[in-house]
Amino acid sequence: MNRFINLLLIFILLPTLLFTIIVGFDIPVSFLRTSGANMPNRDIVFISVGLLILVLNLRRSIRRWMGMRVVNRVNKFKWNAEVSVDRKKRVATYLILESLLMIGVGIGFYEITPEAWMVACGFMFGGIDGIVFMIVGLSGKKYRVGLSSKALIIADREVSILYFTGLRQVSVHQQSVYFDYIKGLQLFFPLDSIPAEKRNEFFELLEKNTDRDKVYFIRKPDAKA
Repeated sequence: MNRFINLLLIFILLPTLLFTIIVGFDIPVSFLRTSGANMPNRDIVFISVGLLILVLNLRRSIRRWMGMRVVNRVNKFKWNAEVSVDRKKRVATYLILESLLMIGVGIGFYEITPEAWMVACGFMFGGIDGIVFMIVGLSGKKYRVGLSSKALIIADREVSILYFTGLRQVSVHQQSVYFDYIKGLQLFFPLDSIPAEKRNEFFELLEKNTDRDKVYFIRKPDAKA
């Protein structure tokens, strides 16, 4: 989800930035026989695009906070643990870079032209929310992995939910744990989400909660503590 939204934001960013530069620097647009400062409906464009960016960041925010809330109901899971220290460091690094970039982009849009205030707000909301999410997650030890009888939930920078229904194989390869389902569906999560000292415990309980007559486990040495 996080990667998909980032790709959408980049896709929206490029043409919006071009439009903002044209408006902000009053660049002539010959094929429209006008210039940036006289561009018709530019306020509608800025507000519409800004709202779209805001909705995308809001959707990601809701999913993140809800995932964190669910996985922190420790008593609802058969197994629950904080993500590893290495994973928390990586999550913090990515969130800081992602958040600072969005805040910088938001400020940049407003500096080019105040007319792009809604676009700036959309990006800055995502950046500020990311920083708050990082602070709460790290200080409150809320980045966790929860294993129930029906699914595995990993909540840190992203929220991953891997259900056991339709599962056919679990394997570990190149620091990732892969869940292969019927009809060719494959989901995965980083192995370092599980603390090294708890990996044996995790995989043993995972096997107990799946149908061993239908699910094949491929355990590699790097899956162990």
